[in-house]
Amino acid sequence: MSPLDISLADLIARLDEELPDTDELARISEARLRAQTLSDLGDQLIDHYVSKAKQVGASWTEIGDAIGVSKQAAQQRHAPGPFERYTNLNRHSIVLAQEAARTHKHDSIGTEHLLLGLLGEPRGLAYEVLVAKTESEQRVRDAIAEALPPAGKKALRGHIAFRPESKEAIGQARRAAADLGHDWVGTEHALLGLIRVEESPAAQILHDLGFTSDELHETVRTEITNRLAARGE
Repeated sequence: MSPLDISLADLIARLDEELPDTDELARISEARLRAQTLSDLGDQLIDHYVSKAKQVGASWTEIGDAIGVSKQAAQQRHAPGPFERYTNLNRHSIVLAQEAARTHKHDSIGTEHLLLGLLGEPRGLAYEVLVAKTESEQRVRDAIAEALPPAGKKALRGHIAFRPESKEAIGQARRAAADLGHDWVGTEHALLGLIRVEESPAAQILHDLGFTSDELHETVRTEITNRLAARGE
């Protein structure tokens, strides 16, 4: 097996470099947040290859053996969920949203965290659309920062729940993909999902930045059509 291109020394050096003026206790808290993010990414890595194995006909017994758990445990862990058709980039944006909530010591994931997650994935179409419209990533970040709730007193351990409006936005993202006839849910669909939840903080941020639901839908439709056409050339 080839080693990962990141080591413990790399993680320590980066944390120390980014937090040069903090004490060791603060670095413990930050290290725990980053460990949780790495764990979330690891789970998504496994989920990706479980999906691939199912596509080529592997049984749940075989998948369980590969993971090191029972057939039943494998089925329960990898049962179809709200992110089943999410692209890898979009799944990563969800991890970034979770990390944002932990970093700000919030006890739930709001639509503003989801929007921040999309902005943290520059390879996604949502990022391109956001920056093209506003002409500045920082402008979007500043707008999100103004909408974020005050930081909490203590970061949560383990799972952080989605707020009801975030769950609705995730459902709207799937509907947006279906409306456009797409069999995947990308960051662009997640962006559409956010603006469709009209009363949410993310929708208000997007409106304040000059976005409308209809215009955003048309922008995404056009961009996807152009990209698919380019691949067919």
